[in-house]
Amino acid sequence: MQSKFQLLRYFIKLSYFGKAYFGWQIQPKQITVQEVLEDKLSTLLRQPIKIFGAGRTDTGVHALNMYAHFDFNENLNEDLIYRLNAFLPKDIVINELIAVTDEAHARFDALERTYHYFIQMGKNPFNFETTWQMKNELNIDAMNLAAELLLGKKDFSSFAKLHTDVKTHICDVKYAKWKKNGEILQFTITADRFLRNMVRAIVGTLVEVGKGKLNLEEFKQIIEQKDRSFAAGSAPAQGLFLAEVNYPKSIFLNE
Repeated sequence: MQSKFQLLRYFIKLSYFGKAYFGWQIQPKQITVQEVLEDKLSTLLRQPIKIFGAGRTDTGVHALNMYAHFDFNENLNEDLIYRLNAFLPKDIVINELIAVTDEAHARFDALERTYHYFIQMGKNPFNFETTWQMKNELNIDAMNLAAELLLGKKDFSSFAKLHTDVKTHICDVKYAKWKKNGEILQFTITADRFLRNMVRAIVGTLVEVGKGKLNLEEFKQIIEQKDRSFAAGSAPAQGLFLAEVNYPKSIFLNE
């Protein structure tokens, strides 16, 4: 057993269905994923536990793979996963417990993040809580040409939530593409970082391109304006999933 003064750091990899939560980050008088997880961990480990996530998902947004870290003064093993999953509500699942270096940070050590956004073409009673259902036909080729304009390091102020306390709106987008699978359109975007509401604002504006209401030159001008008022409204939250967060292998003790 470790000394109570020697804290060990762990990453947890989790998934959650975001409908019931006001996002990831703790907020006054609102239920959030972070709050629920801290409460259950603290109860199981019998001491106050603070967790730090890889980022913050907004109200109603889901996560296929979210990472968070916490410190504890004893060695933990996979038994904690089973105990925690038995204790958590059914819409939050712990997938892995990973030992990491003392300085590893779920947010600041992340190299890149990937989001998926799903659009259902037509009405489907089985996925209305995980897609944006739309009756309009969309021009995917035009949307992908517009998505290519997002690639690279640039200022994404036009797609950022107003009045946030970020120091910079510069992001490096490494991948952005739409794919069609039957009646489902999936948008995948990867970047080193994302601004609040950025993916939903991008999707909402790309849909306007797909409807023929914006052309490529107009989409390019929206990016260059660096002003949120020029972009379209945000896509609904329920279609958005945090898909993956990548880290350097050096922070994992068992790599």
